[in-house]
Amino acid sequence: MATIIVQPGGPRAGRQRVNLTAIAHNRLMLLLLMFMGITGILICRLLWVGISAHGAGGDDALSAFVPARADIVDRNGVPLARTMDAYSVAVRPSRLIGDPAELARKLHEIFPDESEAAFHRKLTGRGWAYLRRRALPEEVAAVNTLGEIGIEFPREKERLYPQRSLAAHVLGFAPNAEGVGGMGVEAAFNDRMTDVAQRGKPFALSIDSRVQGALESELYAQLVQTRAKGAGGIIMDANTGEIIAMASIPVFDPNKLQNYAGKRCSESPLCNHMVQARYELGSAFKPLSIAAAMDAGVVTSMSKRYDATAPLAVAGFRIKDDHPLGRWINVPEILVHSSNIGTARIADAMGAAPLQKMFRSVDFDQRAPIEFNERAKGIWPSSWGRITSMTTSYGHGIAVTPLHLAAAYAALVNGGIWRPATVRKLDAADVPEGRRVFSAATSARMRQLLRMIVSAGTGRSADAKGFRVGGKTGSAEKPQEGRYNKTSLVTTFASAFPMDNPRYVVVAIMDEATGQYGLRTAAWTAAPVVKRVIERTGPMLGVMPDERRDVDISDLMPLLHGDKEKE
Repeated sequence: MATIIVQPGGPRAGRQRVNLTAIAHNRLMLLLLMFMGITGILICRLLWVGISAHGAGGDDALSAFVPARADIVDRNGVPLARTMDAYSVAVRPSRLIGDPAELARKLHEIFPDESEAAFHRKLTGRGWAYLRRRALPEEVAAVNTLGEIGIEFPREKERLYPQRSLAAHVLGFAPNAEGVGGMGVEAAFNDRMTDVAQRGKPFALSIDSRVQGALESELYAQLVQTRAKGAGGIIMDANTGEIIAMASIPVFDPNKLQNYAGKRCSESPLCNHMVQARYELGSAFKPLSIAAAMDAGVVTSMSKRYDATAPLAVAGFRIKDDHPLGRWINVPEILVHSSNIGTARIADAMGAAPLQKMFRSVDFDQRAPIEFNERAKGIWPSSWGRITSMTTSYGHGIAVTPLHLAAAYAALVNGGIWRPATVRKLDAADVPEGRRVFSAATSARMRQLLRMIVSAGTGRSADAKGFRVGGKTGSAEKPQEGRYNKTSLVTTFASAFPMDNPRYVVVAIMDEATGQYGLRTAAWTAAPVVKRVIERTGPMLGVMPDERRDVDISDLMPLLHGDKEKE
């Protein structure tokens, strides 16, 4: 019998196993490093090919990785304008194999907004032509099923406005991603939108899309209800000048510019009436004029009374009140009852120089104070005689844009500092210093008076409960062929809230509105819009209603019931 003796491996065999494991580990690590190196080389090669495809060096190299035009977002980051790859549909007539007439009929079925005749002209033309820019995917698929080799589907950079007509007049438009903006933000900040170093970062506007939507909705509802020709509104931060919302109705869709070609501004929805149209804004000027008189030392007491017993005859004109009180009235009564006679007498006592100084200090003689290229300059009186000083004090004989008025009201209530409006979202450090146009004491008194107008005067229909609204109505006849048309009114309500610590200015304008039961003044047409807008947007803006708080007007209320004897 044989005996087999197996000798244990011992220490030497253990060392051999450890060495084999180490060798295997090192080989795996080497393979991993080789794989990572090859992958890195491939990635670098792909990046180089991408850069080369867009041109060598500098800005062209960077442009491969940023959009052709910067996105636009609202103050909360909601996209308002974007650049994207979009399909177009084009034709090379020389390569068509089908009957152009039959093809035009089928294209019209896919794109019913364009006629067969228009398609036929393109299909039988001499050169390459677009059949549709920015076509929807389902439209592209439908055209592709026609099987026509002469039709192409180029991919192009297109500017898309995902919110459609929302804030269209603020945004403006860019005909294509690489082109120059046509109006609004797209035109005013075109260099920022196309700068290679900046266009990768969205451009943040001061607009709040939620507030913008509420403003447009309420204005449109009022326009329909009152059968108005047009409407508009502005919501502005009273302390920074930021435009939170701006609307002009009729509106337009910047995705469909071909629908609005060839019309003048006054006839086109493209016209932004808040910065391009000049209006005589009537009694909305009265608080500004009386504030100027207070700073000029002409109005030193709220109880001082002025003769409003009869129309005021000056230089062949008669200044009268729509609702005459037939007695002497004090300053609060002048504003609460909107007396032209009382305001004219104060302006007459003040003289032209202080009034002109105030109007110039709030840029009424300049173009609308905002970044847009399309903005109108106020219509300044050619001469300033006695009658001009009187009539301009209550908003006749001088015309400005609604934005002019909004910026002036911001200064009136914020402590007296005027700042230009802006559509850029500002950081605290970016807020302009502004310039003083009213004293702090006058501004504080005007906050009381404006609140008084809403709580006890012509602005009662704007009294959104708990929001401490203050403001002034304005109803002005539109000039026509050298005279005023008594049946054509522009009505305005200029306001701010909350008046104990004003944060926002709200201006609403209705063009040729007819109120309930034929009542056409601002109290019936413009002021109710402001009330509803504030009720909807106040909480969005961080202002919650509080009916336990209000502006203290206890020292002024007794003045509304003074005796009727002459001073």
